Amino acid sequence: MLPEPDPTLCRALASDLSDAGFASEALREAWGAVADTAIARGLRGPADRALGDRTDPLAVLGRLFVLGMPQPAVSVTAALPRTGSDGLARLGLVGRDGNAVVPRAIIRPQDFADDRGSGQWWIASDLDEAALGGALPEDHVLGVGGASLTLAGLQLPTPVARGLDIGTGCGIQALRARRSVSHVVATDVSEAALRFTRLNALLNGVSGIETRSGSLFQPVAGERFDRVVSNPPFVITPRVAGVPAYEYRDGGMQGDDLVAAVIEGVGEHLEPGGVAQLLGNWESRDGASGLERARAWVEASPVPLDAWIVERESLDPLSYAELWIRDGGTLAGTPQFTALADAWLDDFAARGVTEVGFGYVLLRRPEAGAPTLVRYERILQALDPRTALGSHYADALAAHDRLAALDDEGLAASVLVVTADVTEARHHLPGVESPSVLELRQGGGFARTVPVDPGLAALVGASDGDLPVGVLVDAIASLLEVDPGELRSELLPAVRELLFTGFLRFGD
Repeated sequence: MLPEPDPTLCRALASDLSDAGFASEALREAWGAVADTAIARGLRGPADRALGDRTDPLAVLGRLFVLGMPQPAVSVTAALPRTGSDGLARLGLVGRDGNAVVPRAIIRPQDFADDRGSGQWWIASDLDEAALGGALPEDHVLGVGGASLTLAGLQLPTPVARGLDIGTGCGIQALRARRSVSHVVATDVSEAALRFTRLNALLNGVSGIETRSGSLFQPVAGERFDRVVSNPPFVITPRVAGVPAYEYRDGGMQGDDLVAAVIEGVGEHLEPGGVAQLLGNWESRDGASGLERARAWVEASPVPLDAWIVERESLDPLSYAELWIRDGGTLAGTPQFTALADAWLDDFAARGVTEVGFGYVLLRRPEAGAPTLVRYERILQALDPRTALGSHYADALAAHDRLAALDDEGLAASVLVVTADVTEARHHLPGVESPSVLELRQGGGFARTVPVDPGLAALVGASDGDLPVGVLVDAIASLLEVDPGELRSELLPAVRELLFTGFLRFGD
């Protein structure tokens, strides 16, 4: 386990890394895009070969901290003149083997971008499978993976005072939360994870992160927060002998009970208006869909909650088992892999599981009154990884709240503007003048495609911030030769949906 991080050494290391140009783009240029992609798949050889016999600081640190390869002590000291190999050892990041410095952790640059701008963190975590040369230990502290980046991008950018990061791991969500949250409490059952979180906060010069040890809500009993974020250990794992239980992904509960516990319990830890965002898995069992089971968890909360849950992926039991067995470093085709797959399939069969969904959960404690947001949906299309979904979420919530206070007369009196990323697609049958299919397509947000009829298409096309909705509807009714009242009744619910999903926005 890491020793308690020394603030002075962390500042020295940060200065050394900065002077060495230890940044993601510089490393990508040093070993090339193909090798950079291979690293994410656990292949170090292409990057090492691309560096060749280079001994400059960037190459030495890239091998030591990104690839997890021993380096000559003299080269490390030259690359990190303030910290030196002795300083790295005192931080617990390396050991010594004769004249070689041997990595005990990895440090990888991680780019980020949000409404406030862009930047980079250095994120330290335990050695990965490639550096270890085998399966991960059960107490492994994971670095920044795909799920971590997804949740970081989902976080609301709106400023609040107090936040909670449940299951902080290496601290990436706490660092991201501090971009908009004044003080963050980061919890984990792993003391090693908490030390990595403290190290990463110091390494990146981020204050205002308080760490506490414990499971789920136990470390914050009786406390409430404006923002809760969690990438919990949601992976569904058989609770039988011989199946590794990794702290970073396995919460020690059966099936999807851990995600249910977070959803059912978080409301009591939210201030009025407070929002919780998390990732999770949910099982479809014997014909009951996972999303419907998630709805039941929300309804079981003792505190009524607004809910917006999006299922982004669904896997059959075998595909799910294979995914997470590989994630632990066990090679396919081996007897160990086969035994683990059988354990997973037996576990799923015992509960009648037919598929496992993965998705995003947003819950909000209403400022007052009953919940008004009840939305459970499947959005399976691929998204541009550069899309700022956190901003999209914030805009959607603001639109929802404004719409909840508007009756149809108020909406008809509103002036709307079509969002800049919206395009229209028209599909024609050969030789037919009128389109058979009209669609609105969204470039940002969830990249939705919405079929529309001529009336709604005309309304969206005319929404340029000039005339109110009601005036536009009456004009369109005249052009289409239909009853204005009937057209208004048909279009206003669709307009509400387009405002929430980001195709339209209020013009004032």
